[in-house]
Amino acid sequence: ALMTGSLPGFIDVVRNLNSPVLLEDNVIGQAKAAGKRMIFYGDETWVKLFPKHFVEYDGTTSFFVSDYTEVDNNVTRHLDKVLKRGDWDLLILHYLGLDHIGHVSGPSSPLIGHKLSEMDSVLMKIHTSLLAKERDSVLPSLLVLCGDHGMSETGGHGASSAGEVNTPLILISSAFQRKPGGIRRPQRVQQTDLAATLAVGLGLPIPKDSVGSLLFPVVEGKPMREQLRFLHLNTVQLSKLLQENVPSYEKDPGFEQFKMSERLHGNWVRLYLEENRSEVLVNLGTKVIRQYLDALRTLSVSLSTQVAQYDVYSMVVGTIMVLEVLALLLLSTPQALRTEAELEVPLLSPAFSLLFYLTFLVLWAIHVIVCTSTESSCYFCSLSWPAAGGVMLLLSALLCAAVSALAKMCRARSLLRKNPARPHSKWSELELLIVCGTLGHVLSLGGSSFVEEEHQTWYFLINTLCLALTQEICRNYFLDDGDEPPRRFPVEQGLDCAAPALQDSGGYCVPRPDRVCKRRLPSAVPGGRQRWMVLASPWLILACCRLLRSLNQTGVQWAHLPDLGHWLTSSDHKAELSALAALSLLVVFVLAQRGCSPVSKGALALGLLGVYCYRVAVGNVLFPWRPDSRDISKGIIEARFVYVFVLGILFTGTKDLLKSQVLAADFKTKTVGLWEIFSGLVLLAALLSRPHNLPVLASSLLIQMVMTSFIWKPLRHSTAEITVMHYWFGQAFFYFQGNSNNIATVDISAGFVGFDAYVETPAMLLTAFATYVGPLLWACHLVHFLSSERSSGTALSHACFCYALICSIPVAVYIVLVSSLRYHLFIWSVFSPKLLYEGMHLLVTAAVCAFFTAMDRTSITAS
Repeated sequence: ALMTGSLPGFIDVVRNLNSPVLLEDNVIGQAKAAGKRMIFYGDETWVKLFPKHFVEYDGTTSFFVSDYTEVDNNVTRHLDKVLKRGDWDLLILHYLGLDHIGHVSGPSSPLIGHKLSEMDSVLMKIHTSLLAKERDSVLPSLLVLCGDHGMSETGGHGASSAGEVNTPLILISSAFQRKPGGIRRPQRVQQTDLAATLAVGLGLPIPKDSVGSLLFPVVEGKPMREQLRFLHLNTVQLSKLLQENVPSYEKDPGFEQFKMSERLHGNWVRLYLEENRSEVLVNLGTKVIRQYLDALRTLSVSLSTQVAQYDVYSMVVGTIMVLEVLALLLLSTPQALRTEAELEVPLLSPAFSLLFYLTFLVLWAIHVIVCTSTESSCYFCSLSWPAAGGVMLLLSALLCAAVSALAKMCRARSLLRKNPARPHSKWSELELLIVCGTLGHVLSLGGSSFVEEEHQTWYFLINTLCLALTQEICRNYFLDDGDEPPRRFPVEQGLDCAAPALQDSGGYCVPRPDRVCKRRLPSAVPGGRQRWMVLASPWLILACCRLLRSLNQTGVQWAHLPDLGHWLTSSDHKAELSALAALSLLVVFVLAQRGCSPVSKGALALGLLGVYCYRVAVGNVLFPWRPDSRDISKGIIEARFVYVFVLGILFTGTKDLLKSQVLAADFKTKTVGLWEIFSGLVLLAALLSRPHNLPVLASSLLIQMVMTSFIWKPLRHSTAEITVMHYWFGQAFFYFQGNSNNIATVDISAGFVGFDAYVETPAMLLTAFATYVGPLLWACHLVHFLSSERSSGTALSHACFCYALICSIPVAVYIVLVSSLRYHLFIWSVFSPKLLYEGMHLLVTAAVCAFFTAMDRTSITAS
């Protein structure tokens, strides 16, 4: 945006990880073509964007946020030498320390003041040197001071809050004439305006894709003829860009203002050529300037809202593929949830059907027509013909598979209708809540406010779930209602069938006419204290969730309000934060060590102790015997100490899983191995979490223990219900830890814990894990819970299908919604960030389902 004047696409957030060469017209490219000598020091992203443009450069890694000293010293160390030289035209310095401090410690960190003082001294050195050089120079120098982004209350950026999108822009030069009468009020300008301003100031062409307008105060000291010339150049460039991107450009208000400005400018030129120096010429010139400025503003706004180009053909192809997969999942639900849990997707059999060949030929014809007629670049058309053909084959196969599944479902329904004695099955309250809650969440994604405040939806759903569980507990344990209607779907848990069901040729379960499947009530109704503990468990969960909601304000509308997290992280309450962190780590150990072997218990205890020592080393918490310690380091040794125990616990759990796969009867070893893997991930989560978020981790383990002991086992819920509950709580804990649908809430500092250099792959994996630690831990707990039940031979298969289905429905619907709303006012600030989160969530879900499948294969082999 600063160098091209164009609006970056949202995919550039992802491309920042490995920035490609910038091919758009830009100020740096124009300067190089004009023979300007440029020098750069700072963020290596500039070197990647503009390779071979700088005669001298020294790049530093921008993503290693744990470094906020060396990364700036590496820039400053070149200053004294380069400022004394006169062999350069442009010097670009990109300091990163302030950005890194914000990511690690937030805007209220005591390091912020020291860093700003350091930057102030650097600025003074540069300004003094430039003033000294101007004594021997014909042209004045220009010093531009700006930030590429701001900072949120938590230190992140990438959202649309005022603190993140408003940054200072200061232009310092002796060419600017200060008007008498005091200090000039600052003006609000767009970031894209800088490219046009720098191009005009350096005598370069304005980048052709720039949507910015010239900052008029920069040239208002020039003669009126030059002012009008500069404004005319900018409006001509914007009008050409409008003609290229808007078919009805002639009706655009900005284009009409531009034509009016040109006519007035022509009148002024005629008066000027007549050597008319009267007041009429000055008044007309002032009017033309105002007209040009109005045209620039209108054109810039029109282009900013309409210049976005979408690859509609590729979007349609991808959307169709996603919808076909979703349709196949929905149509396969009865077959996937049957007792045998055997689901086969017939992708090869359609190769012998006429529908497959017809579909493939139609799609291929459409592809040829579109790719040979379109003039704009298309990603799908840029693929090689074999790759495009593979996509067409997959689309055709998915369509035929969905048609085949639909035909099987119709045959099964016709067979069921022939059975007049089939009992009428009713939905239970919990099933209705699950279906209505899922559909309600999907529908809410169509509103920008619901997307911004999605955490409220999940908080409401889990609160309602707890109330529904309370009602179910009261009915089963206190009202003794044994005549609950039968379940709608056959499941492997919680059902007693008096006789086996008939099975048709399509693999669907058909109940016998004289038998009815009923929900199995608890075999022994608990009495005394245990009964009241079962009744109190939903209310305990509600209390925990209410406390967690007060810990981190998230979303957009109320994210600025104070919360317990802000109170704990302030420097005045470090003692309280230390006590809370120590208590949370103790609770984590008590709850996580229950299913571990003795060796893993010791490793877990030492690892959690190392977590606290790491937080002490980086200055977040205090040791009780050293409350005034000011020795702050990066905690690399302490973090690596914890990593050793994390890897040790994960290795032990993996070894037990492999051992259980060899020994068919060793069921306990598999259960212990799964829990040790879960405990290793808990230890890693404790290390990567901010200290004020450790109660979130402890509460997650507490709620899992309560649900397991007093709800899922006593009430014997079906696998589908247990899976959905795990998914809902995982989503809620994603927001409990302070995440939102804004990019600013991603804690990228978690990717550099224990590292003294930037390593891309571990940084990405650790950041993703820290962001999605809530859903991941709940998914791992689901695998362990279902695997620990000996009676649930097909539970993991059912859970894997349910987890994939409940994740796929909102993703598929949201892709359709965001494609339809691509011209919405909030497409960049609300809908696009959410699409990135959904894409990453889909990758996490794929990893979870792969783990489900691996564990299911283990149980099959062991059996």
